[in-house]
Amino acid sequence: MAAPMLAVRGLTKNYRLGDIEFQALRGVDLDVAPGEFVAVGGPSGSGKSTLMNVLGCLDVPTTGSYHLDGESVERLTADHLALVRNRKLGFVFQSFNLLKRTSALENVELPLLYRKGVSNREARDRAMDALKAVGLADRWRSHPNQLSGGQQQRVAIARSMVNDPVVILADEPTGNLDTRTSLDIMEVFQGLNARGITIVLVTHEPDIMRFAGRHVVVRDGRIVKDAPNAPASARAQVAALAARGED
Repeated sequence: MAAPMLAVRGLTKNYRLGDIEFQALRGVDLDVAPGEFVAVGGPSGSGKSTLMNVLGCLDVPTTGSYHLDGESVERLTADHLALVRNRKLGFVFQSFNLLKRTSALENVELPLLYRKGVSNREARDRAMDALKAVGLADRWRSHPNQLSGGQQQRVAIARSMVNDPVVILADEPTGNLDTRTSLDIMEVFQGLNARGITIVLVTHEPDIMRFAGRHVVVRDGRIVKDAPNAPASARAQVAALAARGED
C-alpha cells in the first residue's frame, strides 16, 4: 500500500480570544492516499476550514503531527512553509482571487513567478496547458470581468495546477456558483482526479460532497464520519440537465 499523501495524527488547534481559549480542532487523525478525492463537510464552525488551513500549510497546529508527501511540516519555518505551498500545493477558493487587470493566462502564470529556473516561455506554455485542461484555452486573453463566475473558477483551478502540485485543496469552490455552473466545476475536478491528482475539497453542500470518492464530516473539531462513497458523475448530471432543457 502506498504511503499517505497527507497524514495527520492527534492534530489540535487552539485560538485565544482575549482571556478565552477556543479549541478549533480536537485530536484529528486523517490519512489521504495519493489520487484520492476527499470531500470534507460539516456545519459552520465545525473546524473544517481550520483543518483545511493546516493541510494547506497556511496555519500550524498547536499539537500533533502532519506529514505532506512524506515530509514533516508542522514545525517548519514560515519561509519553508511558503516553499512547500508553492511546490506541492494548489489552492482553489470560493472567491476566485484573480487579479482583475491581468488576463486569464497571466493569472494562471502567477505561481510560476516564484519558481526558479522557469523561463517566461515555459511559464506561458504551462499556463496554456492548464487552461486547456479546464476548457478555457480560447479565453486566455480575457480579463476576469469578461468571464462568467464559472469561467473565473476554471481559471483559478488552472492556476492551482500549473505548478504540478501533489495535492489540490479547494475551499468552498462552488459556494458562489449556481447549480449548473457548480456541476461544471465538479466535472473539472473529477477530470483532474481521473488524471491522478489528489483533491481535498471543503464544502457545506451535501450535493457537492456526492461527487467525491470519500466523505469526511467534521463536527466540534473532531471527525465524526469517514467513509468511502460511490461518486456521482458530474458529466452525467450536466447531460441530464441539458436533456431537460435546463442548460
